[in-house]
Amino acid sequence: MDEVLVLGAGGKTGRRVVARLEERGVRVRAASRRGTPAFDWNVPATWDEALDGMGAVYVVRPELQPIDVLEGFVQRAVSRGAGRLVFLSARAGGEGMDRPRERVIQDSGAAWTILRPTWYFQNFSEGQFRADIRAGELRLPAGDGREAFVDTEDIADVAVAALTEPGHDERIYALSGPRALSFEEATRVIAEVSGRPVRYRETTPDEYVRRLVADGETDRFANLQAKLMGWISENEGAHLSDGVQRALGREPRGFEDYARRTTWT
Repeated sequence: MDEVLVLGAGGKTGRRVVARLEERGVRVRAASRRGTPAFDWNVPATWDEALDGMGAVYVVRPELQPIDVLEGFVQRAVSRGAGRLVFLSARAGGEGMDRPRERVIQDSGAAWTILRPTWYFQNFSEGQFRADIRAGELRLPAGDGREAFVDTEDIADVAVAALTEPGHDERIYALSGPRALSFEEATRVIAEVSGRPVRYRETTPDEYVRRLVADGETDRFANLQAKLMGWISENEGAHLSDGVQRALGREPRGFEDYARRTTWT
């Protein structure tokens, strides 16, 4: 079986992919800016050591990077023997923002699988919503829009299947949970399961951007997040997808299950 390079190995999906591959006895190289070997999208000199000897790559899309960075990496990966690419894209925004990057993967000459997940359950406990949840009030400009949030455990299961099993070549898997939730509904579930007082409060896009910038984010990132929240407010991500069922032959995990198994302290 090919050795697998996992990019973003310290991230929400990457570290779960690494753990599952290791459980299967697959040789894994976990790459991140702080890892060994160090990998940095902005430093092409770090790419070769990470790619050396790798037959497959789990590619976490380089956010806010020009597309030519991904093009350069993919060309380098394939030229050095990577014959399989599994690309973490996104379902957000209807036809989405990542389709040109997906075409880079599809035109690479390697076997490919593309994953298009919705927003993650784990954003509430490990990501950008964590601080607000811990403070007891989640403030977002998402109105009462619903999102078909997905569990990163399911994303990792699909990624590992695509990296190690036959039958996933040239497949695009749109991944969602089993039902759509508003942020008010999600925080209510978390409050009920955890026993912590947590509520959702709607804010304006401008207030949200100012807050992110004050917390150290760039204007570009903050405005992108506000745009994504606008899509949620319009129910762009409320529809369900069947990628988990198609890839794994089972139903996706639910938000209540995630909330119960998560430590909220």
